[in-house]
Amino acid sequence: MVFCIITHVIHGFENEEYFAYSPYVREMNIWSKYVDKLLIVAPIGLDEKNAIHINYNHKNIDFIKVKSFNFLSFKDTFATLITLPKVIFTIFKAMKNADHIHLRCPGNMGLLGCFIQIFFPNKPKTAKYAGNWDPKSVQPLSYRLQKWILSNTFLTKNMKVLVYGEWENSTKNIKPFFTATYLESEKEKIEIRNLNSKIRFMFAGSLTNGKRPLYAVQIIEKLKRKGIDLQLDIFGNGVERQILENYINDNKLNDFVFLRGNKTQDEIKKAYIQSHFLILPSKSEGWPKVVAEAMFWGCMPIATDVSCISNMLAKEERGMILSLDIEKDVDRISSIIFNKEEYSLKTEKGLIWSRKFTLDFFETEIKKILS
Repeated sequence: MVFCIITHVIHGFENEEYFAYSPYVREMNIWSKYVDKLLIVAPIGLDEKNAIHINYNHKNIDFIKVKSFNFLSFKDTFATLITLPKVIFTIFKAMKNADHIHLRCPGNMGLLGCFIQIFFPNKPKTAKYAGNWDPKSVQPLSYRLQKWILSNTFLTKNMKVLVYGEWENSTKNIKPFFTATYLESEKEKIEIRNLNSKIRFMFAGSLTNGKRPLYAVQIIEKLKRKGIDLQLDIFGNGVERQILENYINDNKLNDFVFLRGNKTQDEIKKAYIQSHFLILPSKSEGWPKVVAEAMFWGCMPIATDVSCISNMLAKEERGMILSLDIEKDVDRISSIIFNKEEYSLKTEKGLIWSRKFTLDFFETEIKKILS
């Protein structure tokens, strides 16, 4: 089987191997176990690997480079209009040569793929919609357009669309799905954290406005002012790192708020095991892996009510939903810190639920889809 991936994910090439953002590649390596050849249509722009990148495992890869594009400014739009015909032709040709078409959405490449796949109604197809599928959420026009095309069974035929969460009035081709990080064999016995010692919080994700890392810092600052012995470890990098550094320095938070940068999966796992709480005040998510990962290692998630997070947390049976009213959020977190029974119950339920979603189970489901 020739498996064609259409994705906006930026790739790199080093030592005769292709690499990209590790959560994406790790998932594609599972899909690729059941195909003979990978046909990847994507941009290349990474000069070197770092802690958040890994290689594809497949030995038969035909990589077709396209220019990345966007419509963020007049200059970018003009350049895109020149580039677009070639990109469209490249995607069309790759789909024609494929046995199975796989779209990664939402994204600019995914948007083009949504249109072009219409011309291949008889080919088996899948789309992984890694964003927020909630029909009530406010999203950019390009995202809404992708969701509309994928849901339209007249335009989109012979496709399974994998989405996060279960949503009312979904068309028959929409399949609730999940993602995973750990193997069944990686499960270890986890002891519920002791709340009598220093309370450790962590944030894991890109340091961007959409993830609201500053709000996480401000929560920790207010909890500290209430006399709680704590620390916050922030994992990840991004455009807001300087803003965070300035805020931490200006407000003298250096003794208990630490910017750790990008770390490997093993280092993040160690942080989950050492932490009491994960804070994720995101504006938007798909299936936030960090929430499931934190629960897997007995770290209680505190997150915003976006996408399928409320479902993941079973409406706060397995964690806490942020209101984004900082005084209320601080009071509620304080209450949990001083209520050992509530913390233990939520953490234990999260541990049990999250450990169903292993890579073994994920691979079994992928195998079913491809067969």
